[in-house]
Amino acid sequence: MYTLYAISNCDTVKKARVWLAEHGIDYQFHDYKKQGIDQEIIERWLTQKPWEELINRAGLTWKKIPEAEKPTNANGAIALMIEKTSVIRRPLIEANGKIMALGFNADQYKETFSN
Repeated sequence: MYTLYAISNCDTVKKARVWLAEHGIDYQFHDYKKQGIDQEIIERWLTQKPWEELINRAGLTWKKIPEAEKPTNANGAIALMIEKTSVIRRPLIEANGKIMALGFNADQYKETFSN
C-alpha cells in the first residue's frame, strides 16, 4: 500500500491524485497540514534523499522565511519540516518505508507505478 504525503489544497498534489485515480493506484492520503509529521518519518526519508530535495524552495512558505532562519543542515531542516509542514516538497509517495516518488511527473509516475 502506498502512502501519499502532502496537503490537500496543493495544485501539484491534485494533479498527482488525479493521475493515480485514473491509473487505479490505491493509496492512503496523509495530510501533514492536518495530521502533522513525525520526526521519525522525516529521518527515514533523509536516509534516501538529502534534506535539500525534501524542501520545497519554490513555495511561499519557504520564501517567507528570513534567510537567517533557513536551515543549513539536516537537523535544522527536520525542525523546520515539523514546524512548517508546508515546506515539505509534495507529493511524496512512500511504500514500505521507501520513497517511490517526490513531486509529480507523469512520465516518472508511469515508470514507477507500472511495475
